[in-house]
Amino acid sequence: MSQNSTKKVVIVGTAFPLRGGIANYNERIARAYQQAGYEVKIFTFSLQYPSFLFPGTSQYSDEPAPKGLDIEVALNSINPLSWIKLGLKIRKLKPDLLLMKYWLPFMAPALGTVARLAKSNGATKVVSIIDNIIPHEKRPGDHFLSQYFINSVHAFVCMSQSVVEDMKMFKHQKPVKFNPHPIYDNFGSGYAQTEARNQLHLPQEGKYLLFFGFIRDYKGLDLLLKAMSDSRIKVLNIKLLVAGEFYTDAEYYHKLIAELNLESSLILATDFIPDSKVGLYFSACDMVVQPYKTATQSGVTQIAYHFEKPMLVTRVGGLPEIVPHGQVGYVVDIDPLKIADAIVDFYQNDRKEAFIENCKIEKKKYSWEQMLATIESLNANQ
Repeated sequence: MSQNSTKKVVIVGTAFPLRGGIANYNERIARAYQQAGYEVKIFTFSLQYPSFLFPGTSQYSDEPAPKGLDIEVALNSINPLSWIKLGLKIRKLKPDLLLMKYWLPFMAPALGTVARLAKSNGATKVVSIIDNIIPHEKRPGDHFLSQYFINSVHAFVCMSQSVVEDMKMFKHQKPVKFNPHPIYDNFGSGYAQTEARNQLHLPQEGKYLLFFGFIRDYKGLDLLLKAMSDSRIKVLNIKLLVAGEFYTDAEYYHKLIAELNLESSLILATDFIPDSKVGLYFSACDMVVQPYKTATQSGVTQIAYHFEKPMLVTRVGGLPEIVPHGQVGYVVDIDPLKIADAIVDFYQNDRKEAFIENCKIEKKKYSWEQMLATIESLNANQ
């Protein structure tokens, strides 16, 4: 794509009226392309997940439609006729770039079919931003489905080095580049901590950690609950905000909370957190904790960077790549004791202000402009 010609980008994937992290990403990168002078259109799902794959209460947003974005509902993940229709439509539109996020093998037939038809015009280059090429929760046929998708795409951007390595498990000779997840700066400028705590009805003088996002077993909330039962943490009167909807059996976690006698140490906000409320939870906390058991990268870390919040992550996937240990937070083993040690160190040794200052420096690495430049470099090499 020449920077001096009319440039058209089509994004196929989750977007409004659907909700969640992938919708946020697609809408944010669409705005980045608009700011760079591109004409952008998003085609989103009429049906993203059938009910057996969706554990939450609703796939749809209650928020207003994002202003200034051209979003069309066009793709049903289980209706091949919709795949063909959309693929032929994009082929006729002849965008310079077709951009697709890939995160789940279930989506491979729909996205792969659209990509094959779209690029048959000989003009459109297809680039995929890979969240995970190997899913956190594996099912039979995953490898076959992902290979089908890989075969349909010209080039790939992986947002962690671990996914770059995972791509080597598949047969292809296509360009793969690493570019970390950019900052999620689309949740507003945040609040003063006093104001955020007031709005969430939290005492001003408390010590608050935040576990944020959909609750799935691989995200390790149980490890964090066990860490919270550490006597040192109880003496320090540290509280944990759990903000996010259960995407797994909630009963296991409620039983664990009761067994560990943690009721007084937790504030549970286990409904879906709308975009308009995200800033309140991040602004209210002292540190964001991601005790994941597996991971590639995480949008939560990039929300934390936006709000300049220290982070505690486990040593999995790409998380250590973006959270320098001892500078903006902690990287620890997948172990409740190690998680507790870091939490205690954070408060006892007053690490908060130093970590915040380092967050302000580190976050500058993660720009949307750099992501667009990486995609452009892949496209230029085709």
